[in-house]
Amino acid sequence: MTDETDYPKRGYDTKDVEAMREERPVRRRRRWGLIAIFTILVVPALLLGLWAFITLSYTYSKGDRAGYLQKFSEKGWLCKTWEGELTLANVPGVMPETFHFSVRDDRIAADLMRQMGNRVSVTYEEHRGVPTSCFGETDYFVTNVRAIDAPTTPPPTTPPVAPPAATPSAPVVPPPPPAAPPPPAP
Repeated sequence: MTDETDYPKRGYDTKDVEAMREERPVRRRRRWGLIAIFTILVVPALLLGLWAFITLSYTYSKGDRAGYLQKFSEKGWLCKTWEGELTLANVPGVMPETFHFSVRDDRIAADLMRQMGNRVSVTYEEHRGVPTSCFGETDYFVTNVRAIDAPTTPPPTTPPVAPPAATPSAPVVPPPPPAAPPPPAP
């Protein structure tokens, strides 16, 4: 059999070994620390942001509720959100149902603060699966508010009206004098 392998005509020496080392590609060091930090911190943050964007963009349901604005406040340690409670009273004597909601718009929150204790109608959107409470503690986000009853204000006070004065064409008749008492009996 014939071997077609090319052999050098002479043996390897130090110069040949050094030349072979220079021909090898230089391997770059991998930065495992940066890859681990990227994988542990950045990827979950991107996924959480994508999840929040999808759940806040998609509306599960829309509707209106009417009732008395019972409670409305700004809550939260780190993320401040507006949270409210609407009391829905259907029939007198029946325990009312409460509707808990969140508000993301400061203009709507200011409108609701002015309507505290009054009857209002709120338009809401339901967003299910919002990842954190930084967007709101409930699934219901109010998008519009409308007052049903005008706030009760006392009627304006008017100065008392004086009785009409006597007209000059009508004579003023004085009242008759009191009758004299009858004489005593003998």
